[in-house]
Amino acid sequence: MMQEIEHKLQTRHLSIDDFDALRDLHKRVYKSLDTPWTQKQIALLTTLFPEGQVCIEDNGVIVAIALSVIIDFSLFGDQHTYDQIVGKGTFKSHDPEGDYLYGIEVFVDPEYRGMRLGRRLYDARKEIAENLNLKGILLGGRIPGYHKVSKEMTPQEYILKVKNRELYDPVLTFQISNDFHVRNLLDDYWPGDHESRGNAVLLEWINIYYRKKTRLVGRTKSIARLGVVQWEMRRFESFDDFMQQVEFFVNTVSDYKADIILFPELLNAPLIRMFDDLRPTDAMRRLSEYTEPMRQAMTEMALSYNINIVAGSVPQLQEDGTLHNVSFLCRRDGTWDSQAKLHITPDEDAHWGFTGGHDLKVFETDVGKIGILICYDVEFPELARLQTLKGMKMLLVPFWTDTKNGYLRVRLCAQARAIENECFVAISGSVGNIPKVETMGIQYSQSAIFTPSDFPFPHDAIASEVTPGIETTLITDVDLDLLKELRTLGSVRNVTSRRTDLYELRWKGEE
Repeated sequence: MMQEIEHKLQTRHLSIDDFDALRDLHKRVYKSLDTPWTQKQIALLTTLFPEGQVCIEDNGVIVAIALSVIIDFSLFGDQHTYDQIVGKGTFKSHDPEGDYLYGIEVFVDPEYRGMRLGRRLYDARKEIAENLNLKGILLGGRIPGYHKVSKEMTPQEYILKVKNRELYDPVLTFQISNDFHVRNLLDDYWPGDHESRGNAVLLEWINIYYRKKTRLVGRTKSIARLGVVQWEMRRFESFDDFMQQVEFFVNTVSDYKADIILFPELLNAPLIRMFDDLRPTDAMRRLSEYTEPMRQAMTEMALSYNINIVAGSVPQLQEDGTLHNVSFLCRRDGTWDSQAKLHITPDEDAHWGFTGGHDLKVFETDVGKIGILICYDVEFPELARLQTLKGMKMLLVPFWTDTKNGYLRVRLCAQARAIENECFVAISGSVGNIPKVETMGIQYSQSAIFTPSDFPFPHDAIASEVTPGIETTLITDVDLDLLKELRTLGSVRNVTSRRTDLYELRWKGEE
């Protein structure tokens, strides 16, 4: 009769359902260290990077865990702290477009030492790094044996002796034997690690199968080229005539290999003159009949001209009979989405009968995550901050203002959003007028692209702007990698410095 096998090990991804097991295991392993991770932090980590969180269970009981993030190493370099990597549990350093897997935690049940579970976890990490085509694995390795000799030698001397096998360290010796090599000492890496006297060793495992990545194929580009249209309001004879002018700008801007083209608010308003015998509220509803044909045509243009189109905004009649002011994102892969204007001005309510929408979105594109706020919405800072918390890097603002003071409200608020959210903001408005059409009036615009305000950006935080009052375009490159640098190394860091221990911002629909 065969003897029953005592252990049955399985390596799998960690989930939030494993939190109680993680907490109990952490307490058994690190009795002398600070309080372990909270449930909220583990939920966030398993959401941000589920494939990077690994555990080993024995007969269904978790006995070993490894936690990881992906970082852009150029933002941290050879000297950093543990808090900078984990962001005090916010994991803001995690960057799916980064180049290294960074190990932030490994712990094995003391009763299972000697079974090489740590080696299994490290092998799993190596497999993750290879599958994700990362340059390698980095980690700040503890040196828990150092406290025994800290009065006799410096951390550097201790590391060298362990490396030369003159001394044994339970962590560093293990890591070196697993093909990690020492890069340098990280002093004051983790003050709470008293055994290591706060020190750690920056260790690296090199992925020999790494292939240099091409950003243009299958990955988010680091440089995005934005095209902004300053549109002249004028009479068009027909819908086809109107779309011909739209296509002219799409064609022109796409010739410069732009990634996104932005049109202004109420782009198709010139067509309202076809209903000038109706009251403005009724005319705007009739104008919405052109919305779906326009969206379909722009989606086809996005495909044929290989450019993402933010189609300004247009009226859209809802199933419940309300009228929304809606912006469409027509992607160059053939998909599309929409963002409704949330805040309606008194005039829009009184003259045109618009109703505010209910959803705030962040859109995935091949040049990163973007947000859209229509005109008045950019004057409410909570919206852009909520979008930033979901990863927005570019905010696109179609607007329509009649006077310069109205324009300055939009412009100054857009500039504030760029600074406080450390993102790029593009604004697109219209000029000219539509004679004999009630409520259209005059238009004032100076379209522009704004940046954060710090050393890597223009001194006035303006990437480019057009001449006021004329129909034209601007085409500008924005470096998205500079935003990563700013949020990590900037003179001030508005996004990461928020006192979430004192206040918080939430969208009620996501409770």
